[in-house]
This record gives sequence, C-alpha cells and structure tokens, in this order.
Amino acid sequence: MNKDKIKIINDTINYLKFRTDHNNYDIYKKEIRHSDMPVFFNDINTNDSIEPETDLKIGKEEGKLIRLNEEKMTEVVHEPDVSSITKIKSVQEKKKILTNENWMKSQTLDAFENEIKDCSKCTVLAAGRKQIVFGTGNPNADVVVVGEAPGADEDEQGKPFVGRAGKLLTEILKAINFSREDIFICNILKCRPPENRNPLPDEIENCEPYLFKQLEMIKPKLILAVGTFASQTLLRSKEPLGKLRGKFHTYNGIKMMVTYHPAALLRNPNWKKPTWEDVQLFRKEYDLLVKS
Repeated sequence: MNKDKIKIINDTINYLKFRTDHNNYDIYKKEIRHSDMPVFFNDINTNDSIEPETDLKIGKEEGKLIRLNEEKMTEVVHEPDVSSITKIKSVQEKKKILTNENWMKSQTLDAFENEIKDCSKCTVLAAGRKQIVFGTGNPNADVVVVGEAPGADEDEQGKPFVGRAGKLLTEILKAINFSREDIFICNILKCRPPENRNPLPDEIENCEPYLFKQLEMIKPKLILAVGTFASQTLLRSKEPLGKLRGKFHTYNGIKMMVTYHPAALLRNPNWKKPTWEDVQLFRKEYDLLVKS
C-alpha cells in the first residue's frame, strides 16, 4: 500500500478518534461533497480493493482498521501518525489553560475587570475594540440591568449605555426612582461587535461566563434584562421577547424582569407603553422585596 493510501487511512483514524474523545466536531451537510463514482483504494501488491462505504469499518481499538470479507476477517494495523497526536495534545493543553483563567478567582469587581481587560477569546471583537466595557455602578447593588452589547459610544468611553439608548435608559430608571449610581449596569458582551451587529452565538458563549461571575459577585435582588439577547441568554430560552416580557422569571434564585431594549424603543415608539408597564411592575416588586 503506497504512502498516499496510508496517509488517508491514518487521517481517518485520527479524525474518528478525536471526534469520539471530544464529541464536538460535527460534519454539516454543506461540508459534504458527493461524487458520482465510488471510491476505491487499490493495493498494488495484492490487487485487493476496498470500498470504504461497504466493507471498511473502524475498530474500537485505537489505530486499527478492520477489513470485512464474506469468508474471513483480517486486521490491517496502522499506528496513528505521531505528529497528529502531538497536535491533539497541544489543543488539549491550550483548552486546560483557558479553563484555569485567573479571573475566576477575583474577589472584587475591580480585580475582575483588570483580569479580563485584555481578553482575546473572540478574535474579531478583540481586534476591533478600543477597550472592554465591563460595567459600571454600585458593586453591592440590589438591581442589575443587563443589556446586549456595547455600541460605538460605549466602546469609546468604556461605559455601558452612554449613547442615545443610554440616555433613554437613564430616563426610564429615573421615572421609577432609580439612579445609575444606585444600580449596576452591564452587557452580555463586553466588546463592541463590528458595525453594531447582533452578537454571534460563539461570542455569547465566550463572554457569558463573565456576566455570570459579575452577578454571582454582586448578588442583586432583581435583574432587569433589556433586549432579546440578554433575555434569552439568561433564561436559556428561544422564546421571542414579546412572550417573555410582562412577567417575572427566575435566574439562579434571583427574580428577573424582561423588557425591550432602549435602542429598540428609539426605532419603534409603540413599544414604549409595554416597556413602561414592565418597569412599573419591576419597581413594585423591588419595593416589596425591600420592605420584606
């Protein structure tokens, strides 16, 4: 069997082994390429041919290909390529490093912010930002407002909700007797997406542990989630915002209200009335919790 055939078989072994160990390298339909002709590996020395889709199976033991024949079964053993195993171990080591990040041990919000200010998990976001937007306000706040992602003004100043939408949020909070200094405000993402596009699933996955750590440290009595991405991320739900709002939910034992994002209110004034109803209900619940 020539080197090209051995390489193809070794690559197949290594892929299937890595796929089994990690279970996170799925093949999607768009990645599959079909051929009109069957594929054969012809062994020049034995004149045998193997058609992968019919009589070639992968054994449970590492590095073994089992060729099935109607009359007998024979094993063709090839050791996995050493360089491929080295690469796999390298990836595994990097993964271990990521899971042992120092920010997890932070005791204060300031220390936490300092630990993640140079985060580079999302290559595109890290390359395009001016600075992370960690969050601002009272570190012992009873109320935390969670938005979606920073915009241009937030990226410039390093503070959440400071543009037009931020001014509207300040007015909404003031109308229910909350000041920005009394509460804590942050976002799902700590970096601005290019052109203010929506957060991508992998970006949310990378960044949401930071938010969960913030909430764990602050221990608020109530959470106000504004916008679809904030609401769905915290609730682990795919329900549209219109169905989630108007009632209280629970996040890790903390009561949570969902409502429209201030930026959405600027685009659609018809949503101001339901938002006002939501925040009034939110304030009433806060007063009940404080009195109790």
